[in-house]
Amino acid sequence: MAIASDSLRRARPLLGTYVEITVAGATAPAMEAAVNAAFETIATVHRLMSFHEADSDVSRLNREAHLRAVGVHDWTFQVLQMAVDLHRRSGGIFDVAVAPALQWIGLLPRMDDRSPTATEPRSFDAIELLQRQTVRFLDRGVAIDLGGIAKGFAVDRALQVLRGLDMPSGLVNAGGDLAGYGPDPHTVHIRDPRDPRRLICRVEVTNEALATTARRFDLFHSADTTGSAVIDPVTSRPADGIDGATVRAPSCMVADALTKIAMISGTDALALLEHYNAEALLISTDGDIQITPGWHQAVHLAA
Repeated sequence: MAIASDSLRRARPLLGTYVEITVAGATAPAMEAAVNAAFETIATVHRLMSFHEADSDVSRLNREAHLRAVGVHDWTFQVLQMAVDLHRRSGGIFDVAVAPALQWIGLLPRMDDRSPTATEPRSFDAIELLQRQTVRFLDRGVAIDLGGIAKGFAVDRALQVLRGLDMPSGLVNAGGDLAGYGPDPHTVHIRDPRDPRRLICRVEVTNEALATTARRFDLFHSADTTGSAVIDPVTSRPADGIDGATVRAPSCMVADALTKIAMISGTDALALLEHYNAEALLISTDGDIQITPGWHQAVHLAA
């Protein structure tokens, strides 16, 4: 008779970070197979939605969609549909047509002969989602980057794999975008964006998702940059109002995207958070911590 092992934890470099998967409550061979299957699912999302992979759906769209409608994988289309919904509901704050601004500040490589500038408009409305999972750009200057949402989608898909293979407990953590389930809560620590050695709080994750976005103070050396890779659509410059945002939501894809909106909008994003049944912890630039009312009891601030 096979005996259940305590747990199994594995990590691999994917999605531009280290992805860690933990399972528990099944036999060692079953857990190993489930973790490998979940990693393969994440690798598929990486191949489809990477800005850097030449044959990804994103790269093909950025090269060809201004010339003709381009067919994409169902998963890519699902992510784009959610991006459209978030763009509309956020009043344009969430914008996957952010690539030109990220290229201008040096966080993404430039494509072909296009030379983005700081003030170049990002034409999200020029993205058309058509029938049969095809996509067309109405403007040659449009370029998309799904980095603000695809990682969360990958976590969701991997967790579905673990559930489908009857793992009693699972946790997928992709560099701070994570989701877990099981009989016992998973403890997650939130660190200070300015001093990662310092813990801000701990939260318990139970059958839900959590995502964190923070300003990176080591990204830039110029005095006029903020260290944020989240672009404010009003200024086409890095957002500078919030140091860090952590969002709890039913889906990691939604939590991932909402952290970007919260980094730009701060407390103005509360209505949108409520729409998606999400909660948030915001760390302002002066160190003030704000927690949405529905999450106060679940967040344990460090002494």
